[in-house]
Amino acid sequence: MRIRKKKWAAPELRECPYYIAEPERYRGRWREYFTNDRPIELEVGCGKCTFIGEKARRNPDINYIAVDIKDDMLGVGRRNIERLFETEDRRPDNLALVRFNVDQLDKVIAPEDGIANLYINFCNPWPRLKHQKRRLTHPRKLRMYRAFLAPGAVICFKTDDDPLFEDSLAYFTEAGYTIRYITRDLHKSGIEGNIVTEHEKMFSDEGIPIKYLEATANTAD
Repeated sequence: MRIRKKKWAAPELRECPYYIAEPERYRGRWREYFTNDRPIELEVGCGKCTFIGEKARRNPDINYIAVDIKDDMLGVGRRNIERLFETEDRRPDNLALVRFNVDQLDKVIAPEDGIANLYINFCNPWPRLKHQKRRLTHPRKLRMYRAFLAPGAVICFKTDDDPLFEDSLAYFTEAGYTIRYITRDLHKSGIEGNIVTEHEKMFSDEGIPIKYLEATANTAD
């Protein structure tokens, strides 16, 4: 998703206590950053943070890392997080905002961090064949995620894009995952606890069904 340049984003992020300017220093040590042993969950391509912000607000006993490559996007995300927490009697102390390229995420997250669950929401579908290796569900990335997922961890993936979803079903299998849940119309599935993101509402309002799956890494590999 493209976003206009936000001149205020970088200065505001520098003042944000949960924005991590040098995330590499916490590789393998994210529990030290959060100063507790609570489970850590991760969203890649977090965008405007409406999903991860609401997750953090609802679940104070879980720590969250939100990764995006653009400061402008994270700047908007920080403002959204602050708005979500306005009604809470606490600061978002269970959340870390990280600007980093997901292609190199293994430089920031290590196996020792033991990510409990990973979320991929409405990522760029990269429809052209020559660009598909950039997809956040491409087997190369799924194999990278496996290295730092805790045993039994789940990857949750949502998209509006039919070709991306169908391709991703094959990607997960190729990368050594088992798909434990799948629906091609999330809002009619009856699943509980779904957090509707900004994109999700937009696509649903247009009558586009939301595709969703949950996958776990095979332990025998």
